[in-house]
Order: sequence, then C-alpha cells, then structure tokens
Amino acid sequence: MRGELRFEVLGPLRAWMDKTEVDLGTPRQRAVLGLLLLRDGAVATQDDLVAAIWGNAAPPGVSGMVRSYVSRLRRAFGDGRPATTLKTVGGGYVLSSDPDNLDLAAFQRRINVAREAKRSGDIEVQSLELRTALSLWQGTPLTGIHGEYVEAERVRLAQIKLAVTEDLAEADLKLGKHAETMAGLMPLIKEHPLRERPRELLMLALYRSGRQAEALALYQESQRLFAEELGIDPGPELQRMHQRILQSDPDLTVSEPVRRPAQLPPGMHTFTGRDRMVHQLATTLTNTSATIPIVGLTGLAGVGKTTTAIHIGHKVAGCFPDGQYFVNLQSTDDPLAVLLRSSLATVPDSRAERVALWRSMTTGRRILLILDNATDIEQVYSLLPGSNGPAVVITSRSRLDGLTCAAWHKLTELSEEDSLTLFSHIVGEERTRTEPEEARLLARRTAGLPHLIHTVAARVAARPEWSLRTALKRLRTVDIGMEAYESALHDLPTKQARALRLLAIPVGPDISLAAAAAALDLPVDETEDLLEALADSHFVDSGPGDHYRLLTPIRDFARSRAHAIDGQRACHEVLTRVVKFYAATARNALQRATTRENSTETGGLTFTSAAAARTWLLAERSKLRATATQAANIPDAPAEALGTLIDGWPGNNA
Repeated sequence: MRGELRFEVLGPLRAWMDKTEVDLGTPRQRAVLGLLLLRDGAVATQDDLVAAIWGNAAPPGVSGMVRSYVSRLRRAFGDGRPATTLKTVGGGYVLSSDPDNLDLAAFQRRINVAREAKRSGDIEVQSLELRTALSLWQGTPLTGIHGEYVEAERVRLAQIKLAVTEDLAEADLKLGKHAETMAGLMPLIKEHPLRERPRELLMLALYRSGRQAEALALYQESQRLFAEELGIDPGPELQRMHQRILQSDPDLTVSEPVRRPAQLPPGMHTFTGRDRMVHQLATTLTNTSATIPIVGLTGLAGVGKTTTAIHIGHKVAGCFPDGQYFVNLQSTDDPLAVLLRSSLATVPDSRAERVALWRSMTTGRRILLILDNATDIEQVYSLLPGSNGPAVVITSRSRLDGLTCAAWHKLTELSEEDSLTLFSHIVGEERTRTEPEEARLLARRTAGLPHLIHTVAARVAARPEWSLRTALKRLRTVDIGMEAYESALHDLPTKQARALRLLAIPVGPDISLAAAAAALDLPVDETEDLLEALADSHFVDSGPGDHYRLLTPIRDFARSRAHAIDGQRACHEVLTRVVKFYAATARNALQRATTRENSTETGGLTFTSAAAARTWLLAERSKLRATATQAANIPDAPAEALGTLIDGWPGNNA
C-alpha cells in the first residue's frame, strides 16, 4: 500500500513517503511540484506551469516535457503504481495533499490560531503559536527552484514571515520578555534597516528594560538614516513612541493583561476531615521535579471525590498562576474543545490537531487541570497537558489501571467524629450541642458518606421546628440522597448489579465468600470475580480473610432495589439458601468442636480442626442468630433449626 506523503516548501523542496525521502528529480521537475504545492489544491493548467517555469523562453514541445515531469512525480509518489495524489483535471493538474502534511499549511494554521488567541486575550497562546509557526522555516522557500512565479511567492512568504516575527516580538513584550525580544529584534533591524515597526518595538523593549537613553538614541539614529536614504522623517507610529518615551508615559510600563482560566467551582466551606491526604496530594501536585504530577481519586459515588479534588485545587491554586481548568467528563461531549475554548474563539476541526494544540498551549505553563468523573483511559489520555509545568487531578469511580503515571488514592468514608463535625456545620452547632446523642446517631446512619451527610443534614436544617429526636424518627437514609447510587447501580454490568442487590438481603455487617456463593447460587470462583469487580467499583470493601462488607446505607438501598427489581420470591430464595448454608456449616462446626469428629453435612463448610470450628462459630454467632431471626417466617428456610443449633452450642455464653 502507498504510504503517507509529507512535503516541505519553507526551505529546500523535499518530500517523504512515510520516513523515506522521495527523489524529486531534476530542478524543473521539482519546480512543477513546487508550483502545484503553492496552488494549495487549486488546478494548474499546462499554460500556468509553462509560464511559471519557462516564462517567454519556453522551448518547442514543452507540453510533452510537463506531462513527462508529472508522470515521473506520480511514479515517485506511487512506487511504480498510479497514485491518486497527483491528478489530471481538465487541461491541468492538481495535487490533493492532506493539509496536515504540508509545512506551509501548518504555518498558516498556526498563524490563524495565534490571531484568534490575540482576539480572545490569551497572549501566551499567541506567542506560543507564532514561535511554533516560525520554527517550521528551514531557510529560503523553495531553494534551488527558479521562475517568475516562484520568485514572487518567495517575496510574499518572506513578507508574511517578517510580519509574524514582528507580531511575536509584540506579544513577547506584552508578556514581559524584554531581553528575549531585544535579542530577536536587533538582527531583524540589521536585515531590514528601513522597516519602522521593528525599531518601534525595540525602542519599547529598551524603555521597559530601564534603558531610556538607548531607546531615544535609537530614534535619533532612525531619523538620520531615513533622511539620508529616503529623504523623509520617521513615520507617525515611530514619532509617537518617541514622544511617549520623552514624556515617560506610564502606560508604556503596563503590559496588557493575559486572560487566565479560573474554572474551579466554589469550594465547600464545610469541608471536613482528610487533612493528611489533602496535604499529601497538595505536595505531590506542586512537586516541580515531576514531568506532569497526576493524582487520581477513586471511591464510591457520594464519598466526596469531586469535593475533595476541588478543595485541593483551591489549596494549591496559587502555585498555578497560568490558570486552573475544571471539566466534568460525564456532562461534556467534547471536553477537548471545551478546554481550548477557554482561551480561543475557534478551535481546529481535527481531533489530532486539537490534541496537539492543547499540548502546545500547556507545555511549560503552570496550570492545574481537574478531570472529574473519568470513565476510561482513552478519554483521559487525549486531555493530558504538555510537560514541565502542568499538574492533573482525576476523579473516577474505578482506578484507571492503564494510566501508570498517576498516583491513585482511594477515598474512604469519614470517621464518626468527622461525620458529626460536618453534620454540625450544616445543621448548626447549637442544635447538635442540645441533643448530642441524637446528632451522633443521625451522623452514624450516613456511614461517613459525605453526600448522605449533606443530604440528611440539609433536610434537618430546613426543618428548624424538628428536634433531632424527631428527625431520627422521620428520616430514613434509604429514602433520601440515593440518586447518586441509583445512577451508579444502573451503570454496573447486569450480573454485578444483581449480585449487589441480592447480597444486600442477608443482615449483618459483612458476608463471607462461601456464604455469598450460597446466596447467589453460584460457584465460589464466579462469586469471587463478581465481588472483586464490585470492590473495584467501591460498592463493597474487602474485609479480613475472605469477607466482604457493604456500608449500611448502600446495603439498605440495594436491598430496597432487590425487592423492587428482583421481587419478594427471589429475596426469600436468597435467605433460604443462606440459612441452609449456615445451618449445614454450623452442624459441621458443632460436631467438630464438641466431638472432634468431622461431619460432612452437604452444602456447608467443613473444618480441619476443633479450633478452626470454634473460631468460626465465635466469629459468625451473632450473624447466624440474626439470619435465623430474619428468615423465621420464610417457608423452607430451616431458620428454627439454625437458631436451635446456636442456642444449644456449649460455648454459646462464652
């Protein structure tokens, strides 16, 4: 297959097929190609090509020579096969090159972006784009190719380059880069001694550098030169600069303001807890030795990932004077365009161009970028800024393992004391001080989930006529503040969502892997895969041994959804299977613990020693009793037998 063609005209005319340079043949054959490239996709007729290359000195049979040059170019581009890049249209030819693969097109595109940046007030982006555009030049355009048309194009492009160089100097002056600007202007004045704008800019650079006398001397030199060479005085702009310097115009020392994005949402004045983590992450983000410090926050919906990211962002904002960006990836169709429009009025259509422009804009700049609600690494990767200055915070329900450059931190629930403090901030310290135990119980119901704390506390704060005792009776966390968990549950794969709902049916703070397998009526390996996937999504926590824990509000919510979605019968069947598992395991444990003989009651665990059996009974006793009580009214669930087994165990009162 034919590879990708790239062309350069801002210097010697060159072409590449992928990474291999193409032999473009004789000077006149190269001239044909140069003319077609300068036409920018427009048709060049035979007469156009002849006039541009030979002028009035065209030899006989010149049309055949042009056809021969075109044919050879096609073979060079197509490796001996007909190439579609160089087409015959009517009586002429057109080169249909991708604009991304021509340095002149890239130069023009950078200039356009710089113009938009200036219009929107982002002088840093303007400076960056102009400097990048000028870096594309490799010397005199189309070196070695002759003809009137090419010579005229060289003059035109040289004028454009000169204007761009002047625009860059002006932008750099606005950014306070006086010394750098002077270094660039001096050779420009030497090359174009009668051009006034470089002299005007150099006078301003000298003045802002505290060299007023040199700035005035430059004007006197310009006045003499123009009089000797042209017989005229300096133009009005140069004269005006001279007068302003003489008068020490205060506006000359004030650079134009640069627009800095400041997109962080307001922080919560009630933010509570996590002091150690906040300090640690702030230190990571402001570590200037890292290429791009990236911090990732994961955790269950409602655990406070976004709030924590914003809190940290405000804490370190002063270290990122070039701007702070915030993008909610869940509610933004094209986050890259949103980021670019923070500084530019228009953005490129091509995604590849947008990524390149974003990296160029942010390289070396002290910016902070918060990407909220990320779902996959591809979504994040294209948004990562350039190196040497930026820092990034990512929030995601699950860790993006492919993003190895990020330091990931899991947010867990707040401690009971921090939960109570946050509750008090919202409800009012006087109310919580009056009923401290009731306040503690209300805070405890939220299991340390900031989203629920805010929701419950806001409900109480909106009812000042309630006592906290009344609030305890009236409010059930399963009924309020659950929209975040409804959405998160909906996003889970079907098997995981069903497993979460059904595992919420049995009472108790946690459940073992074996009991979970019995509840779901699945093999242990498949159950473990489901539980580990739920742990990755932070719906369950891995506990000691092979146990898994659901937070009480999540358990209550998932149980309510099980009754609504799976139905009463499915919920009863879960309890029946769990009770049967516990009953069989309890029989095996009691026999092993009391007689030191193994029992092989089917459907339950077996034990290798009496000590292991007693350990299991002691650890699970309260859970067995609660499960037996829960299943007491379900037909076919041997709840009574399970209760009798526990009550009859000799170590029951131990």
